[in-house]
Amino acid sequence: MLKVATLKWFERALWLAAVFAFALAPAAALAPVRAQEAALPPSGMVCTTSPGPNPVFTLTARTGYISLADGNTAFMWSFSNGDEPFQYPGPVLCVNEGDNVSVVVRNTLTVPISLVFPGQAGVLADGAPVQPDLANNSLTTSIPAGGVLTYSFTASRPGTFGYQSGTNPAIQVNMGLFGALVVRPALAGGVDTAGGTPIPFGYAYGLTSTVFNADTEYLLMLSEIDPYLHTAVERGQPFDLAQYKPRYNLINGRAFPDTLAPNGASWLPAQPYGALTHIRPLDPRTTILVSGVPTANPAYYPYPALQRYLNFGYEDVPFHPHGNSGIVIGRDGYVLNDAAQGDLSFEKFTVPVAPGQSWDVTFDWRDAESFDPVVNPIPVEVPNEASVQIGAWFGSPYLGQVDTPAIVGITSFNQCGEYYHIAHSHNLTQINGWNSLMVGLITFTRVDPPLPNNCPVN
Repeated sequence: MLKVATLKWFERALWLAAVFAFALAPAAALAPVRAQEAALPPSGMVCTTSPGPNPVFTLTARTGYISLADGNTAFMWSFSNGDEPFQYPGPVLCVNEGDNVSVVVRNTLTVPISLVFPGQAGVLADGAPVQPDLANNSLTTSIPAGGVLTYSFTASRPGTFGYQSGTNPAIQVNMGLFGALVVRPALAGGVDTAGGTPIPFGYAYGLTSTVFNADTEYLLMLSEIDPYLHTAVERGQPFDLAQYKPRYNLINGRAFPDTLAPNGASWLPAQPYGALTHIRPLDPRTTILVSGVPTANPAYYPYPALQRYLNFGYEDVPFHPHGNSGIVIGRDGYVLNDAAQGDLSFEKFTVPVAPGQSWDVTFDWRDAESFDPVVNPIPVEVPNEASVQIGAWFGSPYLGQVDTPAIVGITSFNQCGEYYHIAHSHNLTQINGWNSLMVGLITFTRVDPPLPNNCPVN
């Protein structure tokens, strides 16, 4: 459950870093638009789908460049969706439990590549069981430069999984040949209309206890870059892996403050996935009393959000959403519930995502203290203005109230009295980028006021 958190000195630096980064950001660099980009939601997980029960995806391995928050660029490899332009990371493939999945891989690179699907059994390559390819240092059947190969498997259990290159993975995964695979359970979701406003809901696994608000489903793909490796690959030079050292750490292919930009931001044409979490306070009441009369509750919001974590780097990431004690419901595609032992889910304040791991965590925000400036004011004296450091997202401490007198000379990004809570790696070397302050594994959770509010729809 999220609570209002006091910012420490280094977190205040994050605010300032974001302000300066946004102020110095160049004008939008337009590039070819992806087919689905115009319809992307501003936040949340973006699924690439194909009709079941036999979905077919085409992934094209390409070269390209991404922007880094300190002004540098990096040469990358990654997968695009079919004929669409280069993107990093690869598309998020969403399928249903029991689907017979086919992934056609086209290799436009100059070296052999392959794909492995951790957590999936019985993977075939062009209809034959996959085999190690020792000649190409590959864990599985590889694809030569310019070649095409179809991998297939049955998505036998729900959960959060990844796909990545199995050929020379120490090089190729760091170069960007990876993406997420989300398998949805056979237990179908629906739409809750009890509060008057339709709220779609789904299940992370095949148990009703794993319910979540389908409008607040988020994916955090964690990765890292050693620019010396990438430069060597671009120049066709050897690289000594004993010298490997990650200098950049990314969420969904972006570094802070780009993580806060919306999905499909035009100034990040090769990095389509944002990482801002955007929710409303949880309120399961369908009715409230208005002048003693039971009335439909406009703030009805009964389901938690779902955060899916995947780590494609080589370092542990202790990811810490401030004020957010989530409920861990699954790891590595296994629901934390056992027929003999019952519910094994547990509360966690910092999510330690190891290399290759996935975590599924539900969370919500509740106005536990019901602070109100008149009826129930915060029991702390507000300091003198001269003693307060005001950040870009400063607003009223009372969620939804924007009538606090503005301070002359201060610009706030708050739109409608919302709260912002920072979320970042607690390994502080991972929130920097090659010695640039605060441009790494950082994002925010935005909490909007309950409905009705004057927040923009997008």
